[in-house]
Amino acid sequence: MGKEFAPAPEGQGGQRLYELVVPGMGSDHCAGIITKTLRRLEGISDVSTNLASHRVSVSADRDGPDADALKRAVEGAGYDVASAKGAEGTTYKISVPGMGSDHCAGIIRSTLEREEGVREITTNVAGHSVTVVTAPEGPTEAALKKSVEGAGYDVAAISRQDDADRSGDSAIEEAYLQQAWRRLWIAAVPTTLIMLLMIPHMFWQPVPGYLAIIAVLAFPVVFLFGGAATHKASWRSLKNGTFNMDVLISMGSLPPYVIGLVGFVYPMTSFIEMAATIMTFHLVGRYLEAKAKGKASEAIRRLLTMGAKTARVERDGEEVEIPVKELAPGDIMVVRPGDKVPTDGEVVDGESHLDESIATGESIPVYKSTGDTVIGATINKEGRLRVKATRVGGDTFLAQVVKLIDEAQGSRVPIQEFADRMTGRFVPLVLIIALGSFLVWLLAADSLRPILEWGAGFLPWVDPAAATPVLAILAAIAVLVIACPCALGLATPTALMVGSGIGAERGILIRSGEAIQTFKDIKVMVLDKTGTITRGEPKLTETVAASGVSESELLELAAAVENASEHPIARAIVDGARERGVKPGAVSDFRSTGARGVSGTVAGKAVLIGNRRLLEENGVQGLDALDQNLHDLEGKGRTVVIVARDGHACGIVAVADTLKDESVAAIKAMHQQGLHIVMITGDNERAAKAVAREVGIDEVRAGVLPEGKVDAIRELQKKYGNHVAMVGDGINDAAALKQANVGIAIGAGADVAIEAADVTLVRGELSGVVDAMLLSRATFRKIVENLLWASGYNAAAIPIAAAGLLHPMIGVVAMTVSSLSVIGNSMLLRRRYDKERR
Repeated sequence: MGKEFAPAPEGQGGQRLYELVVPGMGSDHCAGIITKTLRRLEGISDVSTNLASHRVSVSADRDGPDADALKRAVEGAGYDVASAKGAEGTTYKISVPGMGSDHCAGIIRSTLEREEGVREITTNVAGHSVTVVTAPEGPTEAALKKSVEGAGYDVAAISRQDDADRSGDSAIEEAYLQQAWRRLWIAAVPTTLIMLLMIPHMFWQPVPGYLAIIAVLAFPVVFLFGGAATHKASWRSLKNGTFNMDVLISMGSLPPYVIGLVGFVYPMTSFIEMAATIMTFHLVGRYLEAKAKGKASEAIRRLLTMGAKTARVERDGEEVEIPVKELAPGDIMVVRPGDKVPTDGEVVDGESHLDESIATGESIPVYKSTGDTVIGATINKEGRLRVKATRVGGDTFLAQVVKLIDEAQGSRVPIQEFADRMTGRFVPLVLIIALGSFLVWLLAADSLRPILEWGAGFLPWVDPAAATPVLAILAAIAVLVIACPCALGLATPTALMVGSGIGAERGILIRSGEAIQTFKDIKVMVLDKTGTITRGEPKLTETVAASGVSESELLELAAAVENASEHPIARAIVDGARERGVKPGAVSDFRSTGARGVSGTVAGKAVLIGNRRLLEENGVQGLDALDQNLHDLEGKGRTVVIVARDGHACGIVAVADTLKDESVAAIKAMHQQGLHIVMITGDNERAAKAVAREVGIDEVRAGVLPEGKVDAIRELQKKYGNHVAMVGDGINDAAALKQANVGIAIGAGADVAIEAADVTLVRGELSGVVDAMLLSRATFRKIVENLLWASGYNAAAIPIAAAGLLHPMIGVVAMTVSSLSVIGNSMLLRRRYDKERR
């Protein structure tokens, strides 16, 4: 694993940002030690850790420690650092068609260099592009564009390049796993030979030179290739005043080996076999733990490799294959059958079905045609598509998913504070208990032998007749090796890792660990109406033709006139008529009367469309016959217009924002979870109540402005306590989503709403709310189960070890099983979640 050092980019207020990769940071206990160590350094303002990616992010003052100093501090705490460097900024690609020479490139370069926070500039005259690398808090896209345009050059496009590349993580993780595998085998082979010699030596025939042979075989296991890294880490940890798990293993393996050497000059029980076995099982545990954690994060790793590597784009009338990272917004991509869509975009030509399971978890391919949006990394099943790139690099859906999952895995669950308090004091406490056990057995072994005599009845390794020093040593070592803070430290992050992976596969992105804990107590679910319960676009719903007029005739008149209008209601009427097989005819003398209606001439007849007041003012006859229909439709919350021809009413056309297909079932499922459902909308009360009746909403608050939604959430929080969640999709929902105890964004909605939310439903379906709730509850239960198991294990095992009833070799196996059981229990989360969904 190579080591990288680079000047850190500056953040806000002169802060320098660093990122370290620490492969051995395997639990919250390790993360706590590293955080505590770094915070001791002068000039450190913030430290955050992410166990899933083994990354530590550090914010330091301008005159604070550099990457090398941070690396030394972490190594001093007992952990190897794979890389330490300044946190990555953002890379932008700017397309400048007018940059036709090195002279032009020089002007642009010198202009951009004046921007504060620009770290690197590369120009490509042949490709008419400029690549700019900025610090994390450097200039924005708009500022860079303005700068280039200020130099006298038009900017055709500007895009962020992929700043979410995590390919290096897998390489580091794989290298760490291979290293653990090598150390395991180097220790396992000599230890196996020792076991093969020990059995006949103890039970059948003494082996000549037995002590010398096992001392030689165990030496590389305990001191060199097997244990050297463990002892080095524990020594650094002790010097630093911190206590990691390696300290316990060193103290459990080194004394037995050294004490065993006394057998060369004084006849006594050998402990060398125990030293080798403890170290080998420790290395087995490290390897299995790394392997299991890798499997737990498999879903996330799959996401990172899902994207296409190359893209076919149109250049000067030809198709050219380029790396995906060179794509810019506006590029026209050609996606053939079987290809992955290179990046997020909009279909400009062609039709096909796309497999969007990577984004939504839905296995049924989705039909796409001109104007539809597509997601990068989804698979084109049959037709040829031309797609205009709209988002590239770190702005793509896939990059944002990875970012959200990173945030979730690096977040804290409030219940974890319990484990943090325990693990912070755990190792020193274990050392005290081990020392106390040694002294008690050394001074009072005869009084304690009845315990051993009782245990010998069912524990074959217990020997009541053993010498007092042997009993004292065995008890102390057993306490050291059985104590495992790793299990407590793994309880929360492994459950979060598995839970976030399940969510990503099924289109549920839970951003924070706090939301997982809060979700289980939600009592009130607040729903926005437009775009959440309804589709957010008007549709033609009903037509009522007057006597002597057919439905098709009514629609022909309405569609002909409305076809000349761009109003959303007009488009709904025209689209609805076409769906019913009616083509809009020609219209002349078209005129709009603002929000009241439209008029025109169709086939020589004067047609007027609008509300009742407009038609009454124009003397239209036959309105009374339509009154009851008009009243009924308006009572359902429909927007109703009347169509008249040559002064006579021809009928009514009704338009409404229709319900999403799954809304009724989704709200029913929420009620089954015991939720009180409240709809908050800016729409009028009549339309809001009509929708509420149709879907089964408990409470309606209509005519609420965006700022009023925040106040409404606060009112509900006062009434029901801090147990209020909200679902929304628009910009006007962002503040309310932030105010709610759990904010849930519909994935098809506005970016700002998604950014403000704790949970994002990628599929854009309300039914995902219950799925997200069940996933959160299942994840939290796993966290609680893990914490109870880990704390209960230590509470029971340490007294048993101190009582002399636990052989150290059994203890080290139990320690490994404890950590693996926590990981294994977390991986059962998928089964628990599927069971709750049923």
